[in-house]
Amino acid sequence: MATESLPLFDGDNRPDYKSLGNSGLFVSELCLGTMTFGGDEDIWGLIGQLQQEQADELVKIALEAGINFIDTANIYGFGASERIVGQSLKNLGVRREDVVLATKVLGPMGAGPNARGASRGHIMSECKASLARLQTDYIDLYQIHGFDPATPIEETLEALNTLVQQGHVRYVGLSNWAAWQVMKAIGIIRARNLCPIISMQAYYTLVVATWSGILFRCWNLRTSV
Repeated sequence: MATESLPLFDGDNRPDYKSLGNSGLFVSELCLGTMTFGGDEDIWGLIGQLQQEQADELVKIALEAGINFIDTANIYGFGASERIVGQSLKNLGVRREDVVLATKVLGPMGAGPNARGASRGHIMSECKASLARLQTDYIDLYQIHGFDPATPIEETLEALNTLVQQGHVRYVGLSNWAAWQVMKAIGIIRARNLCPIISMQAYYTLVVATWSGILFRCWNLRTSV
């Protein structure tokens, strides 16, 4: 699918786009999640085993529907999801600036004790690996995939700030953090003048609605959820 074949939305059929948190980055209200991409005979295979051809079709359908926001993580398929997403965009001839790519870091990507978590070393090395798998030179939204009790929050936030300053990451977000953890991070960011947290990705359904407190706090702070 060439870029020119992407539909132009206007009038009644134009999808809704919202600014992501307190930022100038506009994303579609619906985001294409890719946790089902690349699973094999492992835990990720129990969630989904979509391979390149199937993923290309899903990405194509999403783009044609006006979705410009794609979310993945380094841990999904142990890197396979990121590789498939990057290759899909290349296969479909999508211009990099026409899509918002989000990925995450935290989970174990190797056997060693430092191949996991939200330490500066792991964040910096995994960002580089994600860029290679996604076949891009920047990530629009880089998210910490959970709270790491072994690493000071200050170290995590400083590492994210470094990536933004280097141009490898445009915006940063959190995922699966408790309300008090988010508030502590925001306090550190303001005290040290670091790049802001603009989004919070949380598990929230009609069945499991345990995130009411963090939803209220994120709304007050203009942080997207």
